[in-house]
Amino acid sequence: MDNNTKRSIILEHYQNPKNKGLINDDTYIKINMNNDSCIDEVNLMVKIENGRIIDAKFDGEACAICTSSTSIMLDTLIGKTKEQALDIIKNFYNMIEEKKYNEEILEQANVYNDIYKQPNRKKCALLAWWGMEKSIKESEKN
Repeated sequence: MDNNTKRSIILEHYQNPKNKGLINDDTYIKINMNNDSCIDEVNLMVKIENGRIIDAKFDGEACAICTSSTSIMLDTLIGKTKEQALDIIKNFYNMIEEKKYNEEILEQANVYNDIYKQPNRKKCALLAWWGMEKSIKESEKN
C-alpha cells in the first residue's frame, strides 16, 4: 500500500470515524482507555454475544492516529469471533513492534505498518486495541 493511500485511509477514518457515538445500553462492556503521555482518551462499548463481537462504539478526545486506528479497528473486528479478534489484535501488536505478522487478516489496519518509525505514535495507534483486548477478556469473566 503506497503512502498516499495510507494517508487517505487514515484521514477518512479520522474525519468520518465509523461507529463513533456512545449509547445507553447496559448489555455492552464499557472500557475507558487513556494515554498518559498525551490527550488521547477513548471510551469503548463492545457487545459480545455467543462468542462474537456483534457491535462496538467509541467516543472520546484523541489525535488523528488514535481516532483513525479506533475506527479502523472497530470496522475490522465487528462480526468476528472473540478468537478471530484476539488473533487480529495479536498480529496488529506484532506489526507495530516490527515482529512477524499476517498482513492479510489486518485489512485496513495495515496503514500503520510503518508507525514504528515514529515511536511516540505507537501508543496512539495501540490505545483502542488494548481496550478491545481488555473488553474481550472482560466478557470471558461473565
